Amino acid sequence: MLIAWCTFFAVVAPRRPQLLASMSFWFGLIINEVPFVGIYFLVGSTALAAGQGDLDSTGAKVLVAVSVAATLGLAVSAWRGVRSDQAVGQALEDGLGTGWRDRVQTPMRRNRPWARILLLPGFMRRRDVQRIRNISYGDAGRRNLLDIYRHRDAPRNAPVLIYFHGGHYTSGGKSREARPLLSHLAAQGWLCISANYRLRPETTFPGHQIDAKKVIAWVREHGSEYGADPSRLFVAGSSAGSNMAGLCALTPNDPVFQPGFESADTSVTAAVCLYGFYGHYFGTPPDEPPPAPQPQGYIHPGAPPFFIAHGTKDALGTVEGARNFAAQLRRASSSTVVYAELPGAQHAFDIFHSPRFEAVVDGIDAFAAWVLATPRQTAA
Repeated sequence: MLIAWCTFFAVVAPRRPQLLASMSFWFGLIINEVPFVGIYFLVGSTALAAGQGDLDSTGAKVLVAVSVAATLGLAVSAWRGVRSDQAVGQALEDGLGTGWRDRVQTPMRRNRPWARILLLPGFMRRRDVQRIRNISYGDAGRRNLLDIYRHRDAPRNAPVLIYFHGGHYTSGGKSREARPLLSHLAAQGWLCISANYRLRPETTFPGHQIDAKKVIAWVREHGSEYGADPSRLFVAGSSAGSNMAGLCALTPNDPVFQPGFESADTSVTAAVCLYGFYGHYFGTPPDEPPPAPQPQGYIHPGAPPFFIAHGTKDALGTVEGARNFAAQLRRASSSTVVYAELPGAQHAFDIFHSPRFEAVVDGIDAFAAWVLATPRQTAA
């Protein structure tokens, strides 16, 4: 019954009213990303009950029927995740052009890591990736710490990805989301950074954004010590971190966000935004302002390339807002905008090695390789 309950919120995922939207997120998230685990549980428990002769009663038969219905729902959820590669592939075609593969020198994965997806979706360690923990980049204690992910061979002149976690500016940490992305790019020779930042109520906007800029400034000053090439620097984030990454990309060298380090170069090569807030925040009263300005208010003709991914079933940040953000970027800037709308995806789809997020990881890998191989066109 519990699996069936969670499967309903994963597959149907009502986004209205607010109570059902919250339930869609909390109950449906795990099942939606790793439905295979639910299928294993249902098949195993039913087989065990059958072996013990426990399926003869009327109540047991009802539960078997519920299990069958839940399994069908889980199959729907699994199919949506598997076909995310089609959505990402189409987004790349639309954003980069039909001949984009001819301009990318980096070899792309031919197959997703199915053994890890099916058997160890929550296992994040890789033997070929080194994680250097808790490096200080500011004076706010543990809230100004970052982790570095890089190949154990310690490559030199590696492109950089800086990642900011989600949590509505009130929670979260550098070890939770996007780990499959960080480890994959690190294994490909990138230097990846996941950073904490100050949260509410310790600080409010622009405190979070100042910390984000400090991370970029730290990479420009110290990144070469760890093998980074700071001239090739991408920013990325999830949820609230997506908004921070977007604002970083759209406000290069803005002294408002760089008090005391105004001379630091905080420009970036491109941005990756995963399930950000580009409109009304679910759970926030309509007459209450958002906890931080949203990136669409800072769009300008000189914006760098963007990769945006959002789920059609997102219960916390509207997919309509993501579509509008991508459309505004395309109208204002001549830079590349890749917008991938993921069928059936919920908020926080980047926690596990799931078919959906692995498809997004491949899309980000392709987008980044294309950006690095393509001369930047600046606005007149």
